Amino acid sequence: MPTHEVFNQAPNIVPFDMSRNPALLEGLRREGAGWAEDEVRELGRLAGDFPAQEWGRLANEYPPVLHTHDRWGNRVDEVEFHPHWHDLMRVAVAHGLHGSAWLDDRPGAHVARAAKFYTWGAADAGHMCPISMTYAVVPALRHNPELAARYESLLGSRIYEFGLREPSTKAGLIAGMSMTEKQGGSDVRANTTTATPQPDGSYRIVGHKWFTSAPMSDMFLTLAQAPGGLSCFLLPRVLPDDTRNPIRIQRLKDKLGNKSNASSEIEYENATGMLVGAEGAGVKTIIEMVNMTRLDCVIGSATGMRAAAVLAVHHARHREAFGAKLIDQPAMRNVLADLVIESDAATTVMLRLAGATDRAGSDPAEAALRRIALAVTKYWVCKRAPVQVAEALECLGGNGYAEESGMPRLYREAPLMSIWEGSGNVAALDALRAMGRQPETVEAFFNEVSLAKGANPRLDDAIARVGKELSDLNDIEYRARRVVELMALVLQGAQLVRHGHPAVADAFCASRLGDDWGIALGTLPTGVNTGPIIERGFVS
Repeated sequence: MPTHEVFNQAPNIVPFDMSRNPALLEGLRREGAGWAEDEVRELGRLAGDFPAQEWGRLANEYPPVLHTHDRWGNRVDEVEFHPHWHDLMRVAVAHGLHGSAWLDDRPGAHVARAAKFYTWGAADAGHMCPISMTYAVVPALRHNPELAARYESLLGSRIYEFGLREPSTKAGLIAGMSMTEKQGGSDVRANTTTATPQPDGSYRIVGHKWFTSAPMSDMFLTLAQAPGGLSCFLLPRVLPDDTRNPIRIQRLKDKLGNKSNASSEIEYENATGMLVGAEGAGVKTIIEMVNMTRLDCVIGSATGMRAAAVLAVHHARHREAFGAKLIDQPAMRNVLADLVIESDAATTVMLRLAGATDRAGSDPAEAALRRIALAVTKYWVCKRAPVQVAEALECLGGNGYAEESGMPRLYREAPLMSIWEGSGNVAALDALRAMGRQPETVEAFFNEVSLAKGANPRLDDAIARVGKELSDLNDIEYRARRVVELMALVLQGAQLVRHGHPAVADAFCASRLGDDWGIALGTLPTGVNTGPIIERGFVS
């Protein structure tokens, strides 16, 4: 308008490179997947470029629509997605972010997949849900070797093929998971869905599921009560005779965030399922899938935390207030450095967990570490994401509260990872359960963090405090969050002290493990070298 000139506004950050992240690339190489760096960089540039950013925006602006019946009144139970949803899925599948890592014999295959998941997730979080479930279904499906032999290669195929057909006739498959019910939520043993054996070895599944994401997936793992107890079953959407399995989509959830992804309530109306694992071993079987999706909760949270930090740093580099760039003002430097520290810590520990996933099959110590470290990290990192995004949004002021900034979408996505696959109390209590039932996990945890002993006195003191907390079993469940939070911070601190930038490691230990830090982000103690920390948030 002729009334004023537009100035002192930060330029569009797009295109940016999501892989321009020292913590990511250093961890990729350290955990044995340096061979994937070129592909990670390619995805990082794709995720931050105009097409992918627009795909993500439109897929969220125009969320999925449920069609229960066709124009003639036939029940169809189909969900229509924005076309760009399929573009996002196609890139994710083509780069093997779903089940391909299980088919890759190279050392570091799961680390490479985690790094790619992290970078591409900056385009859109919603479509990463079916990608994650497809990744996670493979180890659970291996409890039925016949089913694994039939479907595993298709779950790892790099061809995305949308549409309902009998699974074995498709070039690639997407899988989902149905566990929770109205009356139980996380308490899946309260499930009332029934599974009745049939003469041909299949089961008739009858009941409801309260949350089923990506209901247009080709197949689902589900829990139901069989004669032998709660059991795990595989249900295809289309049966071998090309008829639809009677899985009725009742409605789509109207969610806080994750708008591009369809989450639904479904009914099994005498649906056909195949047993995976033994009758009565449903939780033990499906926990293989849950552990993998919990890893992706950590990765997804780390992605959102990094995206929020780089948006805040970008804005502060270009915006002036009170006569100086925001990035040059001491109070803002404290906030920005704290955001980058939190992001670096999440990214570094995420890659360590992915490395443990790679090695768990052949190394019992790594398997034990993954068991405990995944539980404590899932609890803490997923809780920090909403705090991180809220603080980063505030750095943009009113501009950050506007949808065009992208911050509101990040903010709405942030709480999901802490809820999915077990909210805070479930994750914290699971960590205690692991230590009680598998004492080797405690040894594995202390062996890991002790590798950093002697390098930072605050970390040494915090390691000792963990030992003291775990030696006191009085009211341990009441103290679960406190104990697990400390363990998560010690694990992050140990990784940063050993592998992180010295300024980041020193500031992390001085704040998170010391006694000179406030409640809000941006309360780092004096003396922190903020310059090199903030520079780690530059992506353009």
